Amino acid sequence: MQEDVTPLVGIVMGSDSDFKIMKKAAQQLDEFGIPYEMLVASAHRSPEKALNFSAEAAGKGMRVIIAGAGAAAHLPGVLAAKTILPVIGVPINATALNGVDALYAIVQMPSGIPVATVGIDGAKNAAILAAQMLALSDADLQAKLLAYKTDMAAGVAKKDAKLQEALCQMKEEAKND
Repeated sequence: MQEDVTPLVGIVMGSDSDFKIMKKAAQQLDEFGIPYEMLVASAHRSPEKALNFSAEAAGKGMRVIIAGAGAAAHLPGVLAAKTILPVIGVPINATALNGVDALYAIVQMPSGIPVATVGIDGAKNAAILAAQMLALSDADLQAKLLAYKTDMAAGVAKKDAKLQEALCQMKEEAKND
């Protein structure tokens, strides 16, 4: 995270054990040069902290919140209830149900309390989605996202070229057998 810069994204996780997943959001935001604040605040064990963070986020200059939670996964919805900022939920694989419980808990929000939801353990995608939201009013960030997508396409082209080469070699070996 950049020092002395107003964070544009809040990253909240329900437990410190979620950090191994949620750090991927921080790493992606760092790659785009987007300042963020990260903290642990539980919807169940520290509801006042979670609610206060959410209620104060816009006033601190934040424009998007990313919330990761496993099991009952109420954190993204609790945060969304106290802010007008977009909230992106990251269901975390933290139980014997492999994150499906968290996915259902986050994606099935009641009418009036929307939470955008990415796939299980999808913190990196949450950061990319947050960047896309911020890029709506930031031409420099738009350029970074376009470069990111161009790099991804180039990576796929390289992988395809290697595959085509391997297929040619396989066919040559089959002819020689």
